[in-house]
Amino acid sequence: MTREPERAGELTLRQEEVLRAVVASYVADATPVGSAAVSHVLTQRLSSASIRTTLAELGELGLLEQPHTSAGRIPTQSGLRVFIDRLLPEPRLSEFDRRAIDFEVEGAGPGSLARIASRLLSERTHLLGFAVAPRVQRLILQHVSLVRLGGERILAVLVSTTGAAHQRVIEDPAGLDQRQLDQVAALLNQRVVGRTLPEVRATLEREARDQRRQADRLLAIALVLGSRALSADESEGDDLVIATRLALLDQPEFQDPERLRELFEAVETKERLLEVIDRMLEERGVHVALGGEVDEPALYRCALVAAPYGGDAPIGAIGVIGPSRMDYARVMALVDYFSKALTDKLCQ
Repeated sequence: MTREPERAGELTLRQEEVLRAVVASYVADATPVGSAAVSHVLTQRLSSASIRTTLAELGELGLLEQPHTSAGRIPTQSGLRVFIDRLLPEPRLSEFDRRAIDFEVEGAGPGSLARIASRLLSERTHLLGFAVAPRVQRLILQHVSLVRLGGERILAVLVSTTGAAHQRVIEDPAGLDQRQLDQVAALLNQRVVGRTLPEVRATLEREARDQRRQADRLLAIALVLGSRALSADESEGDDLVIATRLALLDQPEFQDPERLRELFEAVETKERLLEVIDRMLEERGVHVALGGEVDEPALYRCALVAAPYGGDAPIGAIGVIGPSRMDYARVMALVDYFSKALTDKLCQ
């Protein structure tokens, strides 16, 4: 029976070196790795006997497995986790990649950033790039406008500090004209600037309770209309943006139509995938979740690499989904740089 080490520190330097070589070779060729392939990747010279012994030791530790008796070895999920957490080379991004990302992000408007980032990540990793568009509930508001549409309908336009505008149609039985609506908007803007939707709603609800004892009709209407405009967002879900799915077809793991169908179904469902991403992003920085670590059968042999964007109060997330066999150093470097580029763009 194999056992999983409690910490990578239990490995010897030789075991670490061989595990690193197996992962590198497996990522490059997508085939089980034998001792000959390991010898070509190792930075230090080891005899074939020493390599075979070390491979067997790593197998006993539960870090490597043999798909078939006569085949070479591939890393298990535990082996990949040890590699990612302790043995991964420092993620670095080329100057070409940085400039290309900066160019695309700088020329994009707030409304197209998520799609552009998703597409570029797919193209540069040959994996499934995704972005969770800025979450309305987390946006910091900068301005609100009210426009009479006719009858009892009003168009409420909420503008965030990212420059994105969100429109809501609300009912106005009071029948205010445009001049009065401008006055109402001015009252609301005194309470909106620099706050998120939940913060503003709480402020309006508190003032509405206090206002019952006063006689300022316009302020009372402003508080009611403001609550309606801001409450309209509560039913909105997060927007998972995937610009293209074609990149995954290049990966040998997804030549199986059934496996590809399962993954696409998980992506289309969105809710379950967003729950997984949310759990990953409880802390800042780039996070990796291996398929067996998340409660989603379609992702069992996959990996997610994701990072939040938006500064100290994240408003969205960006990342990739692909087979667990991926170039983690490069993918993590790309996701990290995109996260910082989007944050700089939206928070400048």
